[in-house]
Amino acid sequence: MYKKKILFLTGTRADYGKLKPLINKIKLDKNFEPTILATGMHMLKKYGKTYTEIVKDFKNVKLYKFVNQKKNDSMDLVLSNTIKKFNFYLSKINPDLVIVHGDRIETLAASIYCNLHNLLLVHVEGGEVSGTVDESIRHATTKLSHLHFVANQKAKKILRRLGELDKSIYVIGSPEVDTMIKKDLPSLVDAKSRYDIKYNNYSICLFHPVTTLKRNEIQRQCKILFSSLRRSKKNYIIIYPNNDTYSDIIFNFIQKLKKHKRFKILPTIRFEYYLTLLKNSEFIIGNSSSGVREAQVYGVKAINLGNRQNNRIIKNRLVKNLNFNQKKILSEINKSKNLNLKKSFNFGTGNSAQKFAKILKMKKFWQTNRQKYFS
Repeated sequence: MYKKKILFLTGTRADYGKLKPLINKIKLDKNFEPTILATGMHMLKKYGKTYTEIVKDFKNVKLYKFVNQKKNDSMDLVLSNTIKKFNFYLSKINPDLVIVHGDRIETLAASIYCNLHNLLLVHVEGGEVSGTVDESIRHATTKLSHLHFVANQKAKKILRRLGELDKSIYVIGSPEVDTMIKKDLPSLVDAKSRYDIKYNNYSICLFHPVTTLKRNEIQRQCKILFSSLRRSKKNYIIIYPNNDTYSDIIFNFIQKLKKHKRFKILPTIRFEYYLTLLKNSEFIIGNSSSGVREAQVYGVKAINLGNRQNNRIIKNRLVKNLNFNQKKILSEINKSKNLNLKKSFNFGTGNSAQKFAKILKMKKFWQTNRQKYFS
C-alpha cells in the first residue's frame, strides 16, 4: 500500500510547537509517511540549534535540515536563499503534500516554491490578523495555498473575504492547545531545574522587532521596556526575540541585563517546558502572540505593548494593551499578582490533531484543484 508522503516545514520554535501534535498524530497512521524539513532559527547556534529537539522528539521520522541564512542576512536574502534550496530538498523528498504554518519567511518561501511546482500545499493558522509585516506574509501565503486549517470561525471568515473557497477551509482549532491541556506536561520543579531558574515568583518577557517601524523607534521601545522591568524589581525570564530585521537592537539591550540577578536570559525554551513556566508565571509582558494566545488558555495576564498584535487581540480582562509609557507599564506590572483570571478558549479545545488526521483521510481532500480562482 502506498503511503502519502506528508512534508512538514518548520523554521522556528513557535511553529514547531504548533506542528508537533499534527506530526505525532499521523506518524501512527499506516496511510501516511511524515517527513520534517527544519531550517531557519532551528539551525542557528544563537538560538540553541533547536533542530536537536526535533531529533529527540521524532527518532523514527525522517528529518532533513538546511541552513538558509548567515548572521545578519536581510529578510529578502533569506527568502531567496530558502526558495533556491527548496529545489534540492523537495525534489529529493518528492512529497504528496506540503504543510506550512503561519507567517515566517520560510513559510512564504515554501509557498512560492510549491505554487510554482504544482505541489499541494496546506497552510495552518491562516486568517490571523496582527499589526506588522507578518500579516502581509500570512495573507500572501493564504493566496498561494490550496487548503487551509484555521483556528476558529473568525479566521475562516477572513479567508473567505480573501477569496478562498469554503470547501478549502477547515476549522480545527490551534494545534498547540492539544499540547497545552495535556496532563503530562513537565512539572514546575523540572522546568525550573532544566533552565536553572531560582525564582519562586517570576514573569516572562518576550519582545520581538516590528519591522515596519524605524530603527530609532525600536531603540526607544527597548529603552522604555527594559528600564521598566528593572525598576519593577520583579524577577523575569527573558527569551530571545525572533531573528527578524532589528532583532540586533533587542539583543543589545538584553545583553546588558545578563549580570542582573532578577533576569534569567534564555535563547529558547523547549515548548512543553515553556508552557509549564508560562502557566505558573505572574504575567507575560512584551508583544508576542503568546500573550494573546497561550496565556489566555491558562488564564495568565498579558501586558501587550505596542501594535505588533493590534488586530489579533480578543478584548477581555486577560490582555492589557499599552503604548510605551513607563509610568503606565510599571502601574500595570504592580497590578498583576494573583489575579485568578478566567481562562479563554477562543482557539480550539484540544482535539486539533484528531480533526487534522480525519480530514487527511477524506478522498475529496486529495482531489483539490491546484488551479485556484477567486470566488
